[in-house]
Amino acid sequence: MELRRRKPRVLIVTPEVTYLPDRMGSLAHFLTAKAGGLADVSAALVSALFNQGADVHVALPDYRSIFEDRLAPFLRKERRLLRRVMPNDRVHLAQDRAFFYLNRVYSNYGSENIHIALAFQREVINNIVPRVRPDLIHCNDWMTGLIPAMARTLRIPCLFTIHNIHTVKTTLAAIEDRGIDAAYFWDQLYYTDFADEYEKARDHVPVDFLVSGVFAAHFVNTVSQHFLDEIVQGRHDFIEPHLRQELINKVAAECAAGILNAPDPSFSPATDDQLAVTYGPDDHGPAKRANKRELQRLLGLAEDERAPLFFWPSRLDPVQKGCQLLADIFYSVISKHWDHNLQVVFVADGPFQGVFRNIVNHHQFHQRAAVCDFSEKLEHLAYGAADFVLMPSRFEPCGLPQMIGQIYGALPVAHDTGGLHNTIVPMDVAGDRGSGFLFEVYDSNGLAWAIDRAMDFHRLPEAQRARHIRRIMVEAADTFTHSVNARHYIQLYEKMLDRPLIV
Repeated sequence: MELRRRKPRVLIVTPEVTYLPDRMGSLAHFLTAKAGGLADVSAALVSALFNQGADVHVALPDYRSIFEDRLAPFLRKERRLLRRVMPNDRVHLAQDRAFFYLNRVYSNYGSENIHIALAFQREVINNIVPRVRPDLIHCNDWMTGLIPAMARTLRIPCLFTIHNIHTVKTTLAAIEDRGIDAAYFWDQLYYTDFADEYEKARDHVPVDFLVSGVFAAHFVNTVSQHFLDEIVQGRHDFIEPHLRQELINKVAAECAAGILNAPDPSFSPATDDQLAVTYGPDDHGPAKRANKRELQRLLGLAEDERAPLFFWPSRLDPVQKGCQLLADIFYSVISKHWDHNLQVVFVADGPFQGVFRNIVNHHQFHQRAAVCDFSEKLEHLAYGAADFVLMPSRFEPCGLPQMIGQIYGALPVAHDTGGLHNTIVPMDVAGDRGSGFLFEVYDSNGLAWAIDRAMDFHRLPEAQRARHIRRIMVEAADTFTHSVNARHYIQLYEKMLDRPLIV
């Protein structure tokens, strides 16, 4: 889908990106800085817009140290310097020592993150926006939360995308001390307490970056519709009331939506070089069994290609990911399905990793369960080997493992929340539809019920089960793509560009 009106200039402001088209600049493809799914979404959207001929520009911090690590072989060969980018490039690197020497996108220290975010936004507001003169600005997450206020004041349509519910807060005085003249858009920012005068607010009332982005933007989106609905309905107690109220206001004004993320294109069983055997929907059975044998051999599990294998791909975080639910029933699940050789593989870091290692050691489950540190090779192989993917998350703004699992023919077993609700259809064997097993009540009994339903599916005749897995793989490969994701954003851009601005 192409933007229909005159060729609008779109500036995408993001603290992360995975890749950019080579034709966007001499070194664009090497500018990779990733902490999460935001990087993949940004890259996919930029590429889709650029390939369709859109006048798309990107603003991101000059993570010089991160970029040079990736550029090192190229620089040695070509004897070029990073700053020697071709003129008229569409990639605009914000320059500041605050992020020149970082080796990661975000800091573990809140004060340093504020410093980095202000340096980035100062360059975007003072230099990049005046140079690019965009028709529309697309901001992403709290590190860009001040820019929508500037855009509203300048009457530039602005989309603000929430990928992660995280924010920082600081005063107008601190913002201005970093070189951002906030006086001309101070009244478009969101303050933690009522602020009716600039002088009163300047030194004493903190500005909330994330809520400011929502408050000032002309349109807002989250990374799944159901997560947006849950926030508005007050179903998550960790969502600050200020953020919830501003999203309620945006929904009431018909200025909010949910657009799903999509997995990195490298997750494709047909081309995945980390698998022992690659495969597609039509030959998944023998290939997945071969991958299962290889994974079992590597991890010291009982070698049984028919064993139902459950894969845990998410970080072992008890706050969000629900790993304590599995810990509560781990012994009973393996014991209940002992005769079927049920196996569980964890490829994940996190605070609950030691809990599962202790359970495995205590019950001598070493041939039935493996707890591994995260590695990309093991992650890919596990998707290719697994029959099921475990995602009992307490909340999930979007989630990618449940999509990747379906692409690889590993059916998700998940809590019915957020993006999981939008991407998993409950399995209905008789109706020839569905893609996974959802439980509604967030407790260990709910997870145990869903695992039992997965085992019911696994006990179906092989031909019947293979037919459903083939269908799921085909549907997932067609649905969970960056091209689909980009079309939704382009439709939203069209809506915003055609809509009269209210300042």
